[in-house]
Amino acid sequence: MAILTGVRPLTRTARFDLAQLGPNWYAAVMGTAIVGNGAAALPVRLPGLIGFGELMWALGAVALLVLVPARVVHLLRYRAEARAHLLDNPATAVFYGCPPIAMLSVGLGTLTLGSRVIGTGPAVALDAALWGIGTLYALAVAAGVPYLMITRHAVSPLEANPTWLLPVVAPLVASATGPALVPHLPTGTAQQSLLYGCCALFGVGLLAILALLPVVLTGLVHSKLSALVLTPSLFLVLGPLGQSTTAVHQLADAARPVAPELAPVALALAELYGVAVLGVAMLWLVIATAANLRARRAGMPFTMTWWAYTFPVGTCVTGASALARHTGFAGFTGLAAGLFVLLAAAWAVAAGGTAAGLAGGRLLAR
Repeated sequence: MAILTGVRPLTRTARFDLAQLGPNWYAAVMGTAIVGNGAAALPVRLPGLIGFGELMWALGAVALLVLVPARVVHLLRYRAEARAHLLDNPATAVFYGCPPIAMLSVGLGTLTLGSRVIGTGPAVALDAALWGIGTLYALAVAAGVPYLMITRHAVSPLEANPTWLLPVVAPLVASATGPALVPHLPTGTAQQSLLYGCCALFGVGLLAILALLPVVLTGLVHSKLSALVLTPSLFLVLGPLGQSTTAVHQLADAARPVAPELAPVALALAELYGVAVLGVAMLWLVIATAANLRARRAGMPFTMTWWAYTFPVGTCVTGASALARHTGFAGFTGLAAGLFVLLAAAWAVAAGGTAAGLAGGRLLAR
């Protein structure tokens, strides 16, 4: 449970322990990067908004640069523990979906926000590298973790919880972030390959989510959540809903110059799909918020699971922003702005709790 919550009791001899640095820590990178990406996607332009987005992108990029080598050291120094976490502990294995999502999110921010800081050429190159690595990682996790659940992990569908969605949502993130690179590729085969590849990634992620989401909801109704500190994970259900909405709109934009014959159909589908799915997301947001308020009244402490408040809400920001851009409906503009305020507040709470936990020795300590 320590790797899941990121919290251990503080003792007088507590010290920094790299062995506790699990893949769940990439959730902090995801949650930070999505704030910047959400700021860039908003259909309103306020003074300082893009500067704020650039700051959040920079924080996410720095966090990724720090976390990746730290995780490499962890994997080399604690190979037996890392192997056991992946192969024998399904509660930690699902968090291997976080690293590729973090890479993909930072990569998109590098292109949409970092280009003003480092230049367009370096931004495109870095995004292409992060998207390529992140996509391969996402596909490996989306196939590998379910394979382990089928062949090795001792799991029951009646005990499923929203963290099970993390491995299979990663291809959806790749499908939503890849289209931004299409205009920077040579016209013709290169652009078509990326566009159709992102469509395939969308199919992989969406079908996996459609298969798994009913299992997760059944597990929640049947067994509830196994621990109070898992209550923030309810927000993870928003992730595939908001991300798939974002993806269909990004694909529709990319289809316009690459496959103009498909563009009208893609745009109509994106609008219809987005309205329906985002409506479901807003209903679930009410349910998840009510459950978390109840958990807070019951004394739920801060853990790393609180980062679940950030990225899923951020995907709804980008999804609502895309709907506002394509439909021109002011209601979606207001929804995107309101969700962004919620996202910024959630990030402040999660980041503040993490900083306080690290400073006080309660995180990554033994």
